[in-house]
Amino acid sequence: MQPSRDFSIQGAVDLGARQAAAQRRQQAAKAATSGDQAGAGSGNVIDVTDQTFNTDVVDRSRSVPVILDLWAEWCGPCRQLSPVLEKLATEADGAWVLAKVDVDANPQLSAALQVQSIPMVVAVVAGQVVDGFMGALPEANVREWLGQIMQVAGQLGLPGPGPAAAGADGQTEGQTGGTPQAPGAPGAPGAAGPGPAGPGQFADPGFGEAQEALDRGDLDGAAAAFEKVLASAPGHPAATMGLAQVDLVRRVNSYDQAKARQDAEDNPDDPDAQGRVADIDVAMGRIEAGFDRLLDTVRRTSGDQRNQARLHLLRLFEVFPPREPKVVKARATLSSLLF
Repeated sequence: MQPSRDFSIQGAVDLGARQAAAQRRQQAAKAATSGDQAGAGSGNVIDVTDQTFNTDVVDRSRSVPVILDLWAEWCGPCRQLSPVLEKLATEADGAWVLAKVDVDANPQLSAALQVQSIPMVVAVVAGQVVDGFMGALPEANVREWLGQIMQVAGQLGLPGPGPAAAGADGQTEGQTGGTPQAPGAPGAPGAAGPGPAGPGQFADPGFGEAQEALDRGDLDGAAAAFEKVLASAPGHPAATMGLAQVDLVRRVNSYDQAKARQDAEDNPDDPDAQGRVADIDVAMGRIEAGFDRLLDTVRRTSGDQRNQARLHLLRLFEVFPPREPKVVKARATLSSLLF
C-alpha cells in the first residue's frame, strides 16, 4: 500500500488521504459551484461536512488558519463555547476562519479526527492539525490559544491576513500581517518579497512548484522545489517540513512492507529495521505507534544503535509542526531516556 501522493502537503493525520480521494474532491467542487454549500466560498464562520472538508478546511488552511469547532445539538458545553468562538471569528475579520462540524451529522469526519469528547476544537494550519483543546474554555483562554495558533501560522510560512486583521483576535504580540519570524530563520516566513502572497499561496513561489509536482505525482520534483526554498531561506519551517514529508513518502515507497514488519519482529534491537516500520506507521497515520517504536529502541539499545534510533526519530519529528502535541510528547520522552 502506497501513501497518498498528497501526504507531503497534508501531513500524517488522515488529512492527506482525505484530500487524495478524487470522489470527495469532485463532490466538494460540485457543491461549491452549484452554491449548495453556503459557506464554501466565503465567510468567517462556515459549516463543514464530510463532503466539503477538503475544500473548506484543508485547502483554505493554506492561506489562513482554520479552527474546527466540533459540536452536537445535545451538547451543553458546546452551546457555551460556540458563541465565544463565533464572536472571536467575527472580531478576527478573516485572520482565521471558524469551521463548525456537527459530529452527529458527519461521522466519517469525526472518526478521521478521532473525536472522543466534545466540545473539541482543533486548529488546521497549512493542511496540518497543529493543536487543539477539549471542553468549554473561558474566552480569555481561547484568545490566548488563538494567539499561539497565529504564531504557528507565521512560523509555517502562511502569507497571513491583511493589515486590517492585525490584532483582531486580541493577540497582537508578534502578529502583524502574518510575519512572525521562525526561530533560526530570520525573514523566512511570509515576510520576504514585495507585497503579500495571493490567496492559498505561501510567500515563496517554490511552494506552488512543490504542489504542482505533487499533483503530478512527482516526488523528486517536489523535493527539488522545497530544496530551492531552503537554499534561499535556510531553515524555513514549512519547506523543512515539506521536504521531510516527501523524503518519508519516498522511503516508504521503496519498502516491501510485509518484509519490513517481519524484519522488525525478528530484529527488535536493529535500528534500521525498527526505523523502516516506524516510517510506515507514521506515513499511514499511526504516528504515536511509529514514535513509540523508536523510543522503545532507544530504551533497549546503547551506543551507536541507540544514537541511530535517536537520529531517525528526530528525522520523523521534522515531518510535523514543532508544536504538534504528539511530537512534543515524544520529545519529552526521548529527553527523559537520554538524560
